[in-house]
Amino acid sequence: MPKGYWVSAYRTISDPEKLAAYTKLAGPAVAAGGGRILTRGSRVVAHDAGIAERTLLIEFDSFEQAVAAHESAAYQEALVALSDGVERDFRIVEGID
Repeated sequence: MPKGYWVSAYRTISDPEKLAAYTKLAGPAVAAGGGRILTRGSRVVAHDAGIAERTLLIEFDSFEQAVAAHESAAYQEALVALSDGVERDFRIVEGID
């Protein structure tokens, strides 16, 4: 079964306090949903239209598990805390077998 991934590339961080509140809630929500953080805020080299800002990659055992974790009440609470504190490109993608 193909794995699922959250890919989140931040364009701007306008409110670091909101990001900190989000991170405090999102970490446990991701773990409860079976997610494993593969990279978070590590070094980035951007090409083409990319922006070298905070980037996260989180792995789940399946695409369905990744979608369910995003839809969970705990993660939705984290999104409320984040609010308009960042501008980011967030995607859930299916891996290759």
